[in-house]
Amino acid sequence: MMERVVDPLLTQKRGEASLSFAIGFAALLGFFAVAPFVVYPVFLMQVLCFALFACAFNLLIGYVGLVSFGHALYFGWASYFCAYTAKAWGWPPEAALLTGTAAAAVLGIVAGGVAIRRQGIYFAMITLALAQMMYLVALRVKMTGGEDGIQAVPRGRLFGTFDLANDMTMYVVVVIVVLAAFLLIYRIINSPFGEVLKAIRENELRTVSLGYTTERYKLVAFVLSATLAGLAGSLKALVFQLASLTDVHWTMSGDVVLMTLLGGLGTVFGPLVGALCIVAMQNYLAPFGQWVLVIQGVIFVVCVLLFRRGIVGELAHYLRVKL
Repeated sequence: MMERVVDPLLTQKRGEASLSFAIGFAALLGFFAVAPFVVYPVFLMQVLCFALFACAFNLLIGYVGLVSFGHALYFGWASYFCAYTAKAWGWPPEAALLTGTAAAAVLGIVAGGVAIRRQGIYFAMITLALAQMMYLVALRVKMTGGEDGIQAVPRGRLFGTFDLANDMTMYVVVVIVVLAAFLLIYRIINSPFGEVLKAIRENELRTVSLGYTTERYKLVAFVLSATLAGLAGSLKALVFQLASLTDVHWTMSGDVVLMTLLGGLGTVFGPLVGALCIVAMQNYLAPFGQWVLVIQGVIFVVCVLLFRRGIVGELAHYLRVKL
């Protein structure tokens, strides 16, 4: 029987990558453990929700190479379903979260089935068109509350025990859910399935020649990305007790693209950093009014010129580690 030959250099690289991830994750845990005693917890929860949204988007664009301009569809409609079931039907928060996430998964299956057969700009335009179509639906149907949205969504008691009306309790729940989803994404991209996704990103024709049905892999990745984006939207609805048209608007899709590119495309920690930067700018530059968009644009252009790999991408390149 032939013995399996293991490349020592490959083993060393994997060990270094695992060590750098462990250090980064420990630093992340430390930051979110200390942060609520320094910064307003609701702001941190907003960062965490958008960080998960950006990580979900990065799974698609960074590791499969598919650019979606309509990810607000899954984020926003999951927010609506979560808010509606919690307020109108009185469901507990865990059931509302699962409903919103499941709704995003179903929408991902439908939209992915339509869009995944196209590539490049055609794929991007189809996702944008589907998102805009569902935005108009959200504007008209009674369930969403139209321009008023769904307001005063009750947070409820998680598993009938933990009162989420308390901001610190809600913060702990959000941290646990987001970090668990973050670990899931890390496991996906470092699994055999994730290696196939990276192969599709690098050279789809060669991957097909190796016998892989790439459309199936891309569809699964698309649905996973939509589902995780839906989880982020559901959490956001409970945190702010609101689901509105802003969540399904095309600008939300644009924001998540900015977060991912600013943090670092195809990096594990990049979307987290990008989300922190964008959300912080939106909050702390609010007194500037309409000039916020101009200032954000200038900052983004500067970052693109100076950090072409993104903030985390450039840091990883400088330290010669994988982040």
